[in-house]
Amino acid sequence: MAAIKVTGVSKTLEGLKTLDNISLAVECREFRAILGPSGCGKSTLLNIIAGLLKPDQGRIELGGVDWTGRTGRVSYMQQKDLLLPWKNILDNVCIPLLLRGVSRKEAHGTARTYLPDFGLDGFEAYYPRQLSGGMRQRAALLRTYLFTSDIMLLDEPFATLDAITRGKMQVWLKELCAKYKPTVILVTHDIEEALLLADTIYVLSSRPARVLLQAEPAGVTAAINNQLKQEILAVLEAPSTR
Repeated sequence: MAAIKVTGVSKTLEGLKTLDNISLAVECREFRAILGPSGCGKSTLLNIIAGLLKPDQGRIELGGVDWTGRTGRVSYMQQKDLLLPWKNILDNVCIPLLLRGVSRKEAHGTARTYLPDFGLDGFEAYYPRQLSGGMRQRAALLRTYLFTSDIMLLDEPFATLDAITRGKMQVWLKELCAKYKPTVILVTHDIEEALLLADTIYVLSSRPARVLLQAEPAGVTAAINNQLKQEILAVLEAPSTR
């Protein structure tokens, strides 16, 4: 049974058809990436999977259950860290637990167990303004993980970071996912990032988005990965993507 199953999803926003009959499936503990031209509807698709938008047509199943248009089942991290500036890092990452009714003491205890793996040990009392962009994203990712640890949607979480920090964060995220094994869908513009992190990559066309290519870089050689990169670039640059 797939952790996430998207079947025949179409969506029109403000009179423009954005998604056109999108179907994909993500098995438990898999890491999938979605690539596509800017504005093609990648974030719209994540919003639909998260239940923030309802599709005009189609269905979203999570763990075999119809979750179309319903929120609360998956965690969702967007580009901005959205940390609350008046709360320290420990209180920021504990927000999902507190919203579920967990006591502050218990929430702090749970969060503290993850701080070392998320690179935040010793920074519990710091405020967001005191941290680097990379550390803020680590805190945001931990908060996302604590919302629900098994399914995470990540919408270009490292896009605002400089190239060196972004590279370090990508390696760190790969190691983190290898340890905790969540099911992940990552939206990215970065082909190299998708090739590094994902088991499977979906390449979407320009709006209205359709799935043009499904590639599987996991476990292949560098030479084959380079070949995949060229194939993905060719698909994205082809006239048929417009």
